[in-house]
Amino acid sequence: MFTGLIEEGGSVAEIRPSDGGARLVVSAELVLEGLAVGDSVAVNGTCLTAVEIGPSGFAVDCVAETLRRTSLGALAPGDRVNLERPLRIGDRLDGHLVQGHVDGVGTVRAATPEGASTVLEVSAPPDLLRYVVEKGSIAVDGVSLTIAGRLADAFTVALIPHTMAVTTLGPQALGRPVNLEVDVVAKYVESLAAPYAPPRGSGQ
Repeated sequence: MFTGLIEEGGSVAEIRPSDGGARLVVSAELVLEGLAVGDSVAVNGTCLTAVEIGPSGFAVDCVAETLRRTSLGALAPGDRVNLERPLRIGDRLDGHLVQGHVDGVGTVRAATPEGASTVLEVSAPPDLLRYVVEKGSIAVDGVSLTIAGRLADAFTVALIPHTMAVTTLGPQALGRPVNLEVDVVAKYVESLAAPYAPPRGSGQ
């Protein structure tokens, strides 16, 4: 479990294709503290397992399923990535509950300056937009953000200068695919309420 508060911006040092997947080697410093082989780490909001630890970074294996369902397959050596270690019991939950289970991939299609902040417009798959509500939470490439507005096929979020400085988001993300994880509470509520909902088209 994560919070969506990025601890460090790492960079892709190497990508080694293997058996339909890839081993991703990431340069990092802060997240190496206490990180051991077998531990989880979120890379652009995707929960992965550290399989190698070195003095200047770590490696994770991305299976074919991960590459299909996330934006990690679009990474190249030198690309920056958002990194976060899992939440520990007793830590402050300053963002929101993020599982690191990517629900879908969107695209940053607009970045509009608004004073010192920037408003990003992010397209999203239709099946995810039903969980998107104004002032609700969403993780974009692992960054916990508040939804500013919802459009027919997208949503908007406002980024403060700090977020743009310490993450991969901001005007530089324009046109780039991003991992999306909707608020898990919304999915649980929908699942629990489904047996009691009137059939579609019933007019009730």
